Amino acid sequence: MPRFVPLVPAVAALSLSLCLGLGACGGGGVQGTPGGAGVRDPYFPKAGNGGYDVTHYGLELAYEPDRRRLTGTAVLTVRATQDLSAFDLDLKGLDVAAVEVGGRQARWNRAGQELTVRPEGELREGGSFRVTVRYGGTPETVTDPDGSREGWLPTADGALALGQPVGSMAWFPGNHHPSDKAPYDITVTVPRGLTAVSNGELVRERRGKDRTTFVWHTGEPMASYLATLAIGRYEVSRTTAREGLPVYTAVDPAEARASRAVLARLPEAVAWAEDTFGPYPFASAGAIVEPDTDVGYALETQNRPVFPGAPDLPLLVHELAHQWYGDSVTPRTWRDMWLNEGFATYAEWLWAEEHGGDSAQRTFEELYAHGEDTYPDLWAFPPARPDGAAQISGDPVYQRGAMVLHKLRQRLGDDAFRTLLRGWAGAHRHGTADTAGFTAYVEKQAPREDFSDIWREWLYGDGKPGRP
Repeated sequence: MPRFVPLVPAVAALSLSLCLGLGACGGGGVQGTPGGAGVRDPYFPKAGNGGYDVTHYGLELAYEPDRRRLTGTAVLTVRATQDLSAFDLDLKGLDVAAVEVGGRQARWNRAGQELTVRPEGELREGGSFRVTVRYGGTPETVTDPDGSREGWLPTADGALALGQPVGSMAWFPGNHHPSDKAPYDITVTVPRGLTAVSNGELVRERRGKDRTTFVWHTGEPMASYLATLAIGRYEVSRTTAREGLPVYTAVDPAEARASRAVLARLPEAVAWAEDTFGPYPFASAGAIVEPDTDVGYALETQNRPVFPGAPDLPLLVHELAHQWYGDSVTPRTWRDMWLNEGFATYAEWLWAEEHGGDSAQRTFEELYAHGEDTYPDLWAFPPARPDGAAQISGDPVYQRGAMVLHKLRQRLGDDAFRTLLRGWAGAHRHGTADTAGFTAYVEKQAPREDFSDIWREWLYGDGKPGRP
């Protein structure tokens, strides 16, 4: 487990002046330009921001469920990747009270999801500085292009925060694109009797007369869409998996009985996944189980996937596989989602094959022959080119993505394919990757093989390939 790095208190951040990176501290002379508003993602062009990289998020939050009011102080440690005269943060809704850069008051303005910050003096390329944003209000629930709900979801006894693809900007300011990952420290204060669950490890719990504060630490880099916060009444279990890996589960009491048997197999599933994909990439594992009335889908939030009601075993395996493919190896753009979902879907096929179910070959054949019966859009677009933002979680991304991997297994053979699964996860551990990088990696691992037909027909090709 990583050593806990204390969250810098908001008061300390006020007085901390990090002149490294602030041209005004060292004599000026820097002719900065504004950082880009958005990183030109092919499906979410406004997501993320140019000109800087976040190296740490420190969030201090308090939530009042009765009023649905969130109060926060976000302290971002940032490295400039160009000389900056201004930069943007993504923040949807909520009211900003103050912004500081390096301990100095900064000018700012709002336009849609963009919070534009103009510091006192330019910021030098390569320099590090801290940005402090004080904010509050009623967080918004965001509707995705595909109609699903994310962002801040009020529940009967609290709230649930989910971020894929862009919902995290509804509850904290940041660089909300998967290409920018960072460690997190999240401190959450809630009314006594409620629990606040987040990513990483619970390092401190302070009980007061009327309120309880929970401090969570995520030492490994995390994309903001994988950050979660669940507030409510939960049955909490603390166990361990292989080699003492901490396992923390939080289950809504209404789902506890139905969830007990499958969650008891979580350590077994972690051990199987380690044997299949390589060493577990994080310092803890676990799950959050909400009523299906609170959320309509499962999500691979880092360390601790969220489930809508008691999960079955295939879904548990799917979200667990995402800890390698999606959470540790994160898509560089939202076009690369099949590198998440195709791998996690194929993990289900492998689990079934090794635990008395259908072989992956039979699953592949049935999908090719009759897949449209279950997945009407199966051949609507290729997995590497979703048909717009509303389709990044479409059937081809999951099912055809898994079929691409099975075609590689057929070409490589079982042993080389298993080496490929582990090698890809290891080569990009805690980083980002894209489809071009994956195809190049495959070709480098097997230089004598020709994969052009697989890329042309299965990964990028329109319609149903002519032969299975």
